[in-house]
Amino acid sequence: MGRLTAIILGAAAGGGFPQWNCRCPVCRLAWDGDPRVTPRTQAGLAVSSDGRDWILINASPDLRAQIEATAVLHPHNGLRGSPISAVVLTGAEVDQIAGLLALRERSKFDLYATSETLAAIANNPIFGVLASDCVERNPVALSQRFTLPGGLAAELFAVPGKVALYLENGEPEIAAESGVNVGVEIISDDKRLIYVPGAADLNKSLTERLDRADVVLFDATLFDDDEMIRGGTGDKTGRRMGHMPLGGPEGTLRRLGGLTARRILTHINNTNPILIEDSPERREVEAAGFEIAADGMEIVI
Repeated sequence: MGRLTAIILGAAAGGGFPQWNCRCPVCRLAWDGDPRVTPRTQAGLAVSSDGRDWILINASPDLRAQIEATAVLHPHNGLRGSPISAVVLTGAEVDQIAGLLALRERSKFDLYATSETLAAIANNPIFGVLASDCVERNPVALSQRFTLPGGLAAELFAVPGKVALYLENGEPEIAAESGVNVGVEIISDDKRLIYVPGAADLNKSLTERLDRADVVLFDATLFDDDEMIRGGTGDKTGRRMGHMPLGGPEGTLRRLGGLTARRILTHINNTNPILIEDSPERREVEAAGFEIAADGMEIVI
């Protein structure tokens, strides 16, 4: 089996960076062309072990542009076709599934997700444009290994979180462990890459799984829990939105500081000051041994 290759298609949280309607201090730098910030599309990943079959992890609303920007995902054989062989979903948030609609032109691929995520898709008739004779929907049980095209294996596992925003009915349970919010572990021989774009908390089983990986891509939505409230761009804390903060005594930097894996931060909200190259928060992240994901970054293990 070949090397495990991952390409970061997008590294921003929902809305992208800069967000289309935002002039927060960080977005303002991007709109003004400040070289200290780099625009990013909404979070997604492509992985392969053979360089022919590519697996998408989530399908953001920016997927069409991400495919265009990523040469290995371009069609290359015959009149119609695509190297995209499968899509694995970690939840049913808009920024995880809306890009499926960009894959509706009758190219075959397999869709893998928990039964909860597949139910959310099935209950929205717009996803009927993914013809059943082309797109097979495969329910995946938690912590059960399954095989992906190109020789990869994968597991979905529960991550503390909540249901998608549009599925909330009253106050949702925060940091629940179920099939509505999961991470994915990609396995190629003895190589392991873990992708967790949303985590409301860390627990023992999750931390132990992350510690077995070679590379961990982890939720970096907000630096401070009250970041959006203080900045006037929202009325919810990060944890209420299902995302633990990076900073503080209970933040990601402290709690994942002991991992031996390569640690890359992704799903970065447009308000997060780590997007600014010379910010104190960026320096703190880098001093703690974490990298900042950017669109087009390639990871080979």
